[in-house]
Amino acid sequence: MAINKPAANSGYERIVLASAMASRLLLLFLIIFWRALLSPYDTSASLNPTCLIDPSSSPLAEQPALFPAIGSAIESSIVWDGVYFVRIAQCGYEYEKSYAFLPLLPLCISLLSRTVLSPLVPVIGHRAVLGLSGYVINNIAFVLAARYLFRLSLIILKDAEAAMRASILFCFNPASIFYSSLYTESLYSLFSFGGLYHLMSGRNSVSALWLALSGCARSNGVLNAGYICFLTMHWAYDALCLKKCVLRTLQVLITGAFHCLCIFGPFVVFQAYGYYNICSGRLPDELRPWCKARVPLLYNFVQSHYWGVGFLRYFQFKQLPNFLLASPILSLASFSIAHYAKSKPKLLLSVGFQAAAEDRNSAAMLYFPERASRSNIPQPAVAYSSRIQES
Repeated sequence: MAINKPAANSGYERIVLASAMASRLLLLFLIIFWRALLSPYDTSASLNPTCLIDPSSSPLAEQPALFPAIGSAIESSIVWDGVYFVRIAQCGYEYEKSYAFLPLLPLCISLLSRTVLSPLVPVIGHRAVLGLSGYVINNIAFVLAARYLFRLSLIILKDAEAAMRASILFCFNPASIFYSSLYTESLYSLFSFGGLYHLMSGRNSVSALWLALSGCARSNGVLNAGYICFLTMHWAYDALCLKKCVLRTLQVLITGAFHCLCIFGPFVVFQAYGYYNICSGRLPDELRPWCKARVPLLYNFVQSHYWGVGFLRYFQFKQLPNFLLASPILSLASFSIAHYAKSKPKLLLSVGFQAAAEDRNSAAMLYFPERASRSNIPQPAVAYSSRIQES
């Protein structure tokens, strides 16, 4: 006798959520344990000069905390990129190099610290509350990201067990520390997985909004526009070459272009904001080099000038230990790509245009516009089948 499939899949989702929360608690324990034994490599946590311009400063921020030891413990964990995110949340974009960090996480930190967690300011201190806000946001975002990954995998794989395994592997991935610390990986994963889930569910406008938010968290979020381009390309082909409908083709292309603009929009607006703050109203002799460029792109300049980021610039002999550290995951990724290319060469090389009927049906939303039109209110992903049966 077959089990109730939606109920079974819902049970798998609960396992994923429990695994995500358990992984965060385990990681928190390991962080506390190792920090108690070893001194941190990065010592920038103590760097907290007065804000250059802070019109929104609160008197509470200057009062001594009731429990300074707790506040000090939280503040000492604000290291590496976290120093910049907390600083931006506290003081805004004061320095040119801080524009390497996009605004979504600092905005969320600032909002949470001024609302829900504001009563803790006199207890542990203002900066500690900012750090705590970041930890709360990122760990909640991670759990939600695991949930969306499960639902997305369920749509694509049509196998609840495989979707659950993939999601649990994500929960215990080797880079877990970055998902629970003051970095943008959790927010980026949440909005990327969520955007793709909505895309595969036929809600393209909602998907564009989520993917745009991923671009507010990390600059590589703009690459998520590629999914919209893929869908638009196949829908336009269906409308023009198969259905011979020019008007429908134009509608598809215009809608796809608009959704792509929505995804690129936050990054472009952020660059304009940086240009206004740094370049606007300055004398020619005072302008920074990037301000004079034909396309004044602040982000590229900051990444190259301050952080040494550029094409192939990371490939240096001194980075060999980091490559060795990443080699297991790089090997798995390389073998997976090679296996996929070998098993489905036509699908890969034709960008989906020579996909087999089975592949088209497994990703129907990308190939058949009429499926999306009937899915304005799609069924939950947990309604897909599982191979598990019991007698």
